[in-house]
Amino acid sequence: MFLMLKRGVAIALIATTTGCSTVSGWFSLDDEEVNQPAELQKITEAVRLKKLWSESVGNGQGDGLYRLTPAIQDDRIYAASNEGEIVSLQLSSGKRIWRQELDQSVSGGVGVRDNRLFVGTSEGQVLALDTADGSVIWRQTLRGEVLSAPQSDGRVVVVQTYDGRAQGLDAQSGDLLWSYDSNVPVLTIRGTSTPILRDGTAYVGFANGRVVAFDVEKGSVEWELRVAIAQGRSEIERMVDIDGAMEIIANEFYASSYQGYLVAADLRTGRKLWQQEASSVNGVSQGFSNVYVADQDGTVSAYYRNGQGLRWAQSDLSYRAPTKPVPVASYLAFTDFEGMLHVLSQVDGRFVGREKLGDPSRADIISQGNRFFVFTDKGKLIAYEISAKD
Repeated sequence: MFLMLKRGVAIALIATTTGCSTVSGWFSLDDEEVNQPAELQKITEAVRLKKLWSESVGNGQGDGLYRLTPAIQDDRIYAASNEGEIVSLQLSSGKRIWRQELDQSVSGGVGVRDNRLFVGTSEGQVLALDTADGSVIWRQTLRGEVLSAPQSDGRVVVVQTYDGRAQGLDAQSGDLLWSYDSNVPVLTIRGTSTPILRDGTAYVGFANGRVVAFDVEKGSVEWELRVAIAQGRSEIERMVDIDGAMEIIANEFYASSYQGYLVAADLRTGRKLWQQEASSVNGVSQGFSNVYVADQDGTVSAYYRNGQGLRWAQSDLSYRAPTKPVPVASYLAFTDFEGMLHVLSQVDGRFVGREKLGDPSRADIISQGNRFFVFTDKGKLIAYEISAKD
């Protein structure tokens, strides 16, 4: 069951209890109670946005509020559509190398490591494909919809499912190695964070506001970090999902939650270093010694990595549902609910560029050097190059 929560963006909720009566009457849909998105103000453009190429990939994100973010490896970019089309494209030109059509709906993808591509389906299957030609190497059936890209270190594939499980699979065969069940709240936001694998440890964020670090081969818990504590009288007020991207910088770990905090922790122990109040479903990014987060009220903020607090905040996009700010060269790129592409300076948060995409894009932008790639909800994969104006 899906409902729309009014927090400046449309968020799908799913009741983990039976029946719909648990959420009836919890919020109103009266227009006067909805926070209205800000009108865009004129900006002085200081960058050039050059479109390098564009390629269609099936039906894109589909109708299930999925966020199918592409993946880059070497000179290729891989993307998946909800209807099951998988493509491998040349990074520089967008030229198609291969195309594969699966017989299932893709809901989590794309993860890539070495010569394997990994995607998850709405039926709970994980598939490994050969990066050379897209052929399916193995399939493994799990319980629960896969809503984020499976991640691998070459030995183990870690998968998170919507029912609160993290599971480790053998990267070569797909055999189940271990499974961990988290405590799933009554209501959760529709989505999961993407696991991070680093030096034999898997870091997974859950809907209960906790991050758990696992031994990637054994599945044993190394540490737990509480990013947010559920508070409030209603189940909606108590939602503290970790749904967005997490970050690792050197020995520092960063995560944010809905209705909780942006948290920095020691990567080795999970000990909390600092926190700032935040509410985000898109997660964090980093650059220029800053940690970036887009809040549910539309504010994009930069915090000092060393814990000294706020460096700058850009609040001109109130309730326009900005996606995760992604560093591209000296800038930050992200989209909003109307399909507008925004570019900010990493130094001070001022607007330096803007372009209308035509379609919204829920998926995170991905970048490489001064190029970045946008995958729209309707399936357009667009490559841009950014440069400063003379």
